[in-house]
Amino acid sequence: MPQPDSTLRARLVRAGVDLLEREGVGALTLREIARRAGVSHGAPRRHFPTHLALLAAIAREGYQQLGREVAETIDDAEADAHHQLLALGRLYLRFARTHHGMFELMFRHDLLRGNGVGLRDASDQLFGVLVDLVARARPDLAGTPAPPVVAGALWANLHGIAALWRWGSLQLMVRDDDVEPLLHAALDAHLGRTTAPATR
Repeated sequence: MPQPDSTLRARLVRAGVDLLEREGVGALTLREIARRAGVSHGAPRRHFPTHLALLAAIAREGYQQLGREVAETIDDAEADAHHQLLALGRLYLRFARTHHGMFELMFRHDLLRGNGVGLRDASDQLFGVLVDLVARARPDLAGTPAPPVVAGALWANLHGIAALWRWGSLQLMVRDDDVEPLLHAALDAHLGRTTAPATR
């Protein structure tokens, strides 16, 4: 019996996610994803007109997973925003470490433009959480950058820590295998507040 199109689409995305987790971004060819899904190499074209469209659908799975984890971590609107930012930073760095293939794929700018699967909306929603926390945690002083600018700088800082930590560069330069001090330093730099190391 022929499979419903929705089932085939889901199988292709699932096969792509599994392949990404096992072998990394470089392995995500249409032919290999089709082979892993048990279909002909032309089958993905029925749902994904381009290779980028399939990659974007796979990346969307990563955004959904990260979004669920963020929602579970930032679940109390009344909690201290600074502590929530620490928790969010830890989550982001952990996600980058444990899902490094997905992490690399999710932030490819060519997937965020015109892919038709809502990656821009997903990334905007997650960035909005960061902006809100920054706005709550940082004093609103005249002449200082707006919360989205500070949030963007903090995100870039965290993303850089995640990438350099994966490559081993930061550990070598700072001579420390603990990423926690770097997380605190990043928040201190962008929020203008000295933080005391917190118990995780």
